[in-house]
Amino acid sequence: MTDSRIRRIRESDVDAVVGLVHDLAEYEKAPRECHLEAPQLHAALFGEHPALFGHVAEVDGEVVGFTLWFLNFSTWRGVHGIYLEDLYVRPEQRGSGLGKALLAELAAECVRRGYARLEWWVLDWNPATEFYKALDAVPMDEWTVYRLTDEPLRALAAEA
Repeated sequence: MTDSRIRRIRESDVDAVVGLVHDLAEYEKAPRECHLEAPQLHAALFGEHPALFGHVAEVDGEVVGFTLWFLNFSTWRGVHGIYLEDLYVRPEQRGSGLGKALLAELAAECVRRGYARLEWWVLDWNPATEFYKALDAVPMDEWTVYRLTDEPLRALAAEA
């Protein structure tokens, strides 16, 4: 059963989602690291070859939550999966089931398309970890995330 509060993101939602992304950065204690602007998000979602997808949670005509996601690929399973880049619900809407409804919609997307996985990262201090465990999501504790950005990324690229 589909939750009527959840739908695919539309072009008219881009400004609201950008605002929520900045709210998420504030929540994650990294507001200065968030540089997303509406034209960037619009191009990623609705450009000629979109590689980013999203859903929104809407209450009384207002976008109050979102997911942004893209495809990954499991070489071991031989099929795609969904990597959930961000999920955010405004604090005043938390506890209303919107977060679970957004995740359920992504799980349904996986099942409809024959994808093997739905994956995401969570900050260790985020209280949502208990919610995710209650869904039987498995923390991948044995894996360490590595990232290259800025000058180290450029330095490695110069070796190509």
